[in-house]
Amino acid sequence: MKSFELMYIISSQSSDEEKEANIAKINAMIEKDGGKIESVERIGNKKLAYEINKKRDGYYVLVNFTADSKLPNKLGSLLAITSEVMRYIIVAK
Repeated sequence: MKSFELMYIISSQSSDEEKEANIAKINAMIEKDGGKIESVERIGNKKLAYEINKKRDGYYVLVNFTADSKLPNKLGSLLAITSEVMRYIIVAK
């Protein structure tokens, strides 16, 4: 099992309940495929460096997890088609 770090941005215009539901959904994606979440840090609203879909700010979330080496590719594919996620990056530690 390797350690990974996932940073993603959700639209800041979502309600708090929608944000928490999206975070729980993404955490469930990781755990469903055998990953183990170590920590979830809700960084909060930040101004974006450039506009994404005509939005100037987003809600940042940082997730540290361990998984086998195939999970990040699968997770990246799922995040790419998830409409709530504006951008994401997965990095091996």
